[in-house]
Amino acid sequence: MAFDSPQPTPIIFNLNVHYSRVSDLVTRDNLMFDPPVPVSGYRDPFGNWCTRIVAPPGRIRITSDAVVNDSGRPDAFVPDAEQVPVADLPEETLVYLLGSRYCETDRLSQTAWDLFGDGPTGWGRVQAICDYVHQHLTFDYQRARHTRTALEAFNERVGVCRDFTHLGVAFCRAMNIPARYCNGYVGDIGIPPQASPMDFAAWMEVFLGGRWHTFDPRNNTPRIGRVLIAQGRDAADVALSNCFGPSILTDFRVWTEEVPSSR
Repeated sequence: MAFDSPQPTPIIFNLNVHYSRVSDLVTRDNLMFDPPVPVSGYRDPFGNWCTRIVAPPGRIRITSDAVVNDSGRPDAFVPDAEQVPVADLPEETLVYLLGSRYCETDRLSQTAWDLFGDGPTGWGRVQAICDYVHQHLTFDYQRARHTRTALEAFNERVGVCRDFTHLGVAFCRAMNIPARYCNGYVGDIGIPPQASPMDFAAWMEVFLGGRWHTFDPRNNTPRIGRVLIAQGRDAADVALSNCFGPSILTDFRVWTEEVPSSR
C-alpha cells in the first residue's frame, strides 16, 4: 500500500495475520514502512492485531510479506452441524446476532424468514442463504461502493465480496444464527487462475453445532489456503486502514500464491 498525505496523519492498520494462524507463520508478517516511522500496536475488542502510526507529509509505503503453512485441505464441510437455540448460545456469540453498521437485521428480518423460514435448519439453512446470495447478487468491481449496506446490496443486486458477505451475515443473524464478518487472503489455489488482480477477500464464519464454520457467499465453494486477517461484526470493525485526516491511497497490491514444496 502507499498513501499520500498533505500533513501528519494518524493511521490504524489491520493487516497482520490473525492470532489463530500465527503458529502457521514460517516467516513473520511484520509491516515495513518507507520512510520509517514510530510504530505501536494493540489488540482490539475482537482480538485483531492493529498497528498505529502517524504518516508524515508526502508518500509512505507499507509492505508485508510472509510464508504461511496450510493444511492444503479445503474449507470444512459439516452438513450435520445443527443450529443452537438462542437460549443455549455461549455469551460471546450473542453480539453476532445483533444488527450492525452494514447488516440491518431489523430491515431484512421478514425477508429472511419469508425466504428461509420453511427450509432446512442448521448447516442446510446457512448453505441455502449462501446459495441465494451467490445467485441474487452480481459481482462487479466497477460498481463497488464502500458505503453499501446489506439491504442496499439486496435491493441493488450487485456488489463485491464484502457485499455478498454482509448480506449473508444479515440473513443468518435474522434467522437467529450467529455470524461474523471475516477478511483475509484467498489465493487461486486448487482453481483455474483468475484474470482479475488479487485483492483481500471477505467471507463469514457461522456458529453451528458449538463451533464456528467458514462459509463464503461470494465464491460459494470450499477453498484451499484461506488465511484469516481479522473478524468482527462487519467491515467497519475490520477496515484494513483507517486514516484520521486527509490521505489518498495511491498504490494497492495483494498477492497470495502457493509456494512449491521443498520436499
